[in-house]
Amino acid sequence: MILATNEHQSKVMAPSRNVVAIIDDDPGMRQALESMLRAFDYRTELYASAEEFIRAAITTEAACLVVDIQLGDISGVDLGRHLAATVFAFPIIFMTGSQEESHRRQAIDLGCVAYLSKPFPAKQLIEAIAKAIDAGDTDELSTGADRVRHSAGDA
Repeated sequence: MILATNEHQSKVMAPSRNVVAIIDDDPGMRQALESMLRAFDYRTELYASAEEFIRAAITTEAACLVVDIQLGDISGVDLGRHLAATVFAFPIIFMTGSQEESHRRQAIDLGCVAYLSKPFPAKQLIEAIAKAIDAGDTDELSTGADRVRHSAGDA
């Protein structure tokens, strides 16, 4: 499937069940999560910011996102809101070192699959990823190239 964007055409990638996008501004955390997920046979795509992921969203193969709440200019929750308001639907797992109840409430209100407080056990993340991928499989907007909402075609 091809999606035209700004007079350019970009290939929309189908999600792969074993690909997880990690969005965290801490390079050590990205690398640690990548190593852990590799041990469980997941492939990863690593992004240092929400902006970096937004630029790559159309070509990502990720079946779900693992997103830090506190990213910098655009928070993880704001990234989730942005994606929900655009043409992309991704199951999201939020993680944070913050104990702010407002962050948890916002993430849950956004419909996250899981909200993990750092540090968290590997098992907790792996179970959340399995749940997210299963949720994506049952969400008509998150499977195959259908992840892209066909808003132009629906009009």
